[in-house]
Amino acid sequence: MIGIWILGDRLTKQQLSLQNNQDHKQQTPVILIESNNHGRQRTYHRQKLVLVWSAMRHFAQELQADNWQVTYEIATDFVTPLAKWIGEHQITELQITTPCDRPFLKHIQSLDLTYLNCEITFLSDRHFLWSGEEFVTWAKSRKRMLMEDFYRAGRKRFNILMEEQKPLGGKWNYDQQNRKPPQKNLQTPKPLIFQPDEITQEVIEWVKQEQFSDYGKLEPFNWGVTRIQAQEILAYFVEHCLPQFGTYQDAMITGEYTMWHGLISPYLNLGLLEPIEVIEAIETAYHEQELPLNSVEGFIRQVLGWREYMHGIYFLQNEEYEEYTESNWFKHHQSLPEFYWDANKTDMNCLHQTLTQVEEVAYGHHIQRLMVLNNFALIAGVNPQELENWFHSAFIDAYDWVMQTNVLGMGQFADGGLLASKPYAASANYINKMSDYCGNCKYNHRDRTGEQACPFNFFYWDFLNRHRDRLKSLGRMNLVLSHIKRISEPELAEITALANKWWSAELSSK
Repeated sequence: MIGIWILGDRLTKQQLSLQNNQDHKQQTPVILIESNNHGRQRTYHRQKLVLVWSAMRHFAQELQADNWQVTYEIATDFVTPLAKWIGEHQITELQITTPCDRPFLKHIQSLDLTYLNCEITFLSDRHFLWSGEEFVTWAKSRKRMLMEDFYRAGRKRFNILMEEQKPLGGKWNYDQQNRKPPQKNLQTPKPLIFQPDEITQEVIEWVKQEQFSDYGKLEPFNWGVTRIQAQEILAYFVEHCLPQFGTYQDAMITGEYTMWHGLISPYLNLGLLEPIEVIEAIETAYHEQELPLNSVEGFIRQVLGWREYMHGIYFLQNEEYEEYTESNWFKHHQSLPEFYWDANKTDMNCLHQTLTQVEEVAYGHHIQRLMVLNNFALIAGVNPQELENWFHSAFIDAYDWVMQTNVLGMGQFADGGLLASKPYAASANYINKMSDYCGNCKYNHRDRTGEQACPFNFFYWDFLNRHRDRLKSLGRMNLVLSHIKRISEPELAEITALANKWWSAELSSK
């Protein structure tokens, strides 16, 4: 007897276990399990717990309506209800979509097979356009593994925005058109929101009752929890946000949480949307509505390029995974500042605005993540593993395969350049250019020393100075490093003193 265990981040009927047993679904037992212990592994944002568990309950209901024989368990752990269910249904083979997150895969592999008394069969995860094995084959044929090269290979392989073997418009990317600072009085679209139905409200009350976490606002909860709602989000994005997405995708405005961003990543990462359907919807809209190519290409790059590349790099680290998770190229060991968990504990407006947003909706767009949250931790010398744990806990679309590469590799350069060719480090000048945050801040974005010096400034120059020798090995950093020569030794000493003083104050407040 075959039984199917549906995991909480693979809520799709496209997975092989369901596809292969479609013709005899009425005789095939299916189980979904909420594990309380798993929900307490990290200090998860409470809205993330609600999203995952509500989406699971809705998916179970959808499978039942489609005549699958579904069991839904809420338990302390996974193995207890799993073993009971296997015994009751006399299951001899348990089919599971191979977990993308390596720690959870190892957890399943460590289960006592004698206790479960059945064979476990892992089926290929088809939720990415490139399988892990295909990415490894591509990577081993290359002298370099730049995302740009991989993205172009993907465009050609899947014939996305292509005209024969050439990119539409004659260019592979339009990044130069997609970095426009925010203008005054921009009219941004409101995000599509959903009111919690009865199932979601039950999950909200469950999370309250069990006190799984005290991080993040639980209500209002406005995320979609079904495939139909996820498809509505995609359609809404195409109609209302995509035309201006590219131009202002890097911009940040006080009080504007979503701008023209798609809010699609949580649904992609749960399996409620498939990457190919997202890409095809964007490409179809381009052809039918004559949308700006910079917006269309910019968004497809995030799905076909960035998302697939991050997954591929994660898979590539299969043999060296433990080493990668502990990578710390700069040897940074400062503790994560408390304000990452409580936005009211920082008076830096850019961080306060971004962290408040994360607390309220468990979301921030890619520049807020990279150039505010990651950037500060990098230049201030925060331990990359502590930061990765926070990102994994705080963001509604976060999973191990995303955050290991995105935070350790891209955000913190902890892998020494495997993923990125240089650290994404910047002073307050970048934040002032791409946002309105600095205009309402107590610090002066122009000052790197003095009482009103912005911490982003003195930490940035201190970062370059203290890692000068190491950064010289990265060719793309030489021009930036040459600017240190223009700073006098007394000023460099003052910059270092300000950085040390800031950390002394931070540590004394704990």
